[in-house]
Amino acid sequence: MRLSAQRLGYLRLKLQALLLLVLGRRDAALSVFDAMLARAPLDAYALASRAHLLAQLGRPDAALADAQALTRHHPDRSAADWFNLAFLLDEAGRLEEAEPAFRRAVALDAKLDRAWYGLALVLIRLRRPEEAIAALKRNTELQPMSPYGWYQLARVHFDRGEPDATRRIIVHLKNFEPKVAAQLERETGLAA
Repeated sequence: MRLSAQRLGYLRLKLQALLLLVLGRRDAALSVFDAMLARAPLDAYALASRAHLLAQLGRPDAALADAQALTRHHPDRSAADWFNLAFLLDEAGRLEEAEPAFRRAVALDAKLDRAWYGLALVLIRLRRPEEAIAALKRNTELQPMSPYGWYQLARVHFDRGEPDATRRIIVHLKNFEPKVAAQLERETGLAA
C-alpha cells in the first residue's frame, strides 16, 4: 500500500510534533500543529493536540477556541474532547456552557468518572444540589476509593441540612481515607 505525498507530509508533521513534545520544545511543537492546521483546518488530531498544548502554555482563550471547533466539527469523536471543552469552559467561569459539555461527555462515555465529577462541581456552583448529588453518586460508583467525590457529596448533604447522610459518608471515608474523614469532621462539626 502506497501513501500519497499529502498523507506522508501529514505523518511527517505529526511525528515531528510528537518528537518536539518529547524533547520539551512546546513552542516548536505548537508551530508544527499550526502547520498541520494550515493544511487541514478541521483535522481532529491537530485541533485536539493544539488545544491541549495551548492550555498548557497558559493560553486558555485560544485553547477554548480549538476545543470548540473540535467538538463542533467532530461531535461524536470522543467523550474526552467534550470533557476537555467542559473543563476549559468551567475554568473560564462559563458554567452555563460547561454543564451541557460535561453532559455530552457522559452521554458519549457513561463511565467517564472525571466528567461526572466535573459536572457535579458545576451543578454545585449553579446551586442545583439534587442534580449534583446524582452526578456525585455516579462518580463514586465509578471511583469508589477516590475521596474527592465522597468529600463533595458529604459537603452537599451537609449544606442541605442532612447531617445523617453526611455522617454516613464520614464513617465510610474512615475505612480508606481517614484524613479526609477527619477534615470533614472538623469542617462540619459532626463526629462519626
